Amino acid sequence: MTAELATRLSSWLSDHEHRQVEVRDLTLASAGARRVNALFQAVTADRAESLALTMIPSAAIQILDVRSEADVRILAEQAGVPVPRVHYVCDDEAVLGGPFFISSAIAGETVPRRVLRLAETRGIGEQVVAQLGRAMADLHRIDPALASRLPGFGANPIEVALGVVEGLLARLLEPSPTLSFAARWLERHAPAAPAHVSIVHTDMRTGNVIVGDEGLRAVLDWEGARIGDPMEDTAWPCQRMWRFREDARTVGGLAGVDVLRDAYAHAGGAWDEERFRWWRVLGTVRWGLSLAGQAASHLDGSFPSIVMAASGRRVAELEYDTLLLLRPR
Repeated sequence: MTAELATRLSSWLSDHEHRQVEVRDLTLASAGARRVNALFQAVTADRAESLALTMIPSAAIQILDVRSEADVRILAEQAGVPVPRVHYVCDDEAVLGGPFFISSAIAGETVPRRVLRLAETRGIGEQVVAQLGRAMADLHRIDPALASRLPGFGANPIEVALGVVEGLLARLLEPSPTLSFAARWLERHAPAAPAHVSIVHTDMRTGNVIVGDEGLRAVLDWEGARIGDPMEDTAWPCQRMWRFREDARTVGGLAGVDVLRDAYAHAGGAWDEERFRWWRVLGTVRWGLSLAGQAASHLDGSFPSIVMAASGRRVAELEYDTLLLLRPR
């Protein structure tokens, strides 16, 4: 697969650049659940550049089209959010077999356990979380009108989120009393529409960031970006599933919520504690239902994948996490 991919990519880059570009050392970084990620060297007569390819195997399964994803990453970079610079975008599936974009390759750790090990060794856990808080505040400061093509523009993000939960509940192959109960809790405790909406990444957490010795280097995986409630972003990395057994450090197993909150507020973000708690419950419920949906897509043959199939075994874990969040304080 890699040899053919390198050949086709070399041809496209050469045509695009109007000069010979050779793709060397193409290595698949990870398949993920939906995307193909690869690192390679683009070599021309006068230089070699380290680049990263992100390809969606089929436009039918992409969450956000590649051009919109590239556009929001460019906006984020301009606002000071650390992201790999986008160089090329192509939505023609005939080129590589799916729409793709190419960005700068950033060295560092992305695998969560390696990130946690690096943070422990270097003593940078709190620093990474503070940098994450600042990155969120920078992102949320962007005028959402600049990204009006993103999903959620002009909508109430609370109503949208509750609607997604109801839709996922209706599609469960097996009933979940826990997640159904939590859905009713979310309805009863739903906050008002936020006074300020913003671009939200929706998946800014360990596993989707690159970390080096000095801390956060880049935020990856912008396919879930939309217009929404800023508190959704702050709550997501605090889910227990991103701590990888480091439960004493709520934010990704790296530091406490106070570090994230203080950095976010210091960078100009408006923190709302009750809204933050609601989004933690909402995120846990939605993720549990989404995992069940991923398993169902494997079982019904719409997207057969061992990654999707394995998602189903984690639903019970998310039910447990939901009960932990809903227990009396």
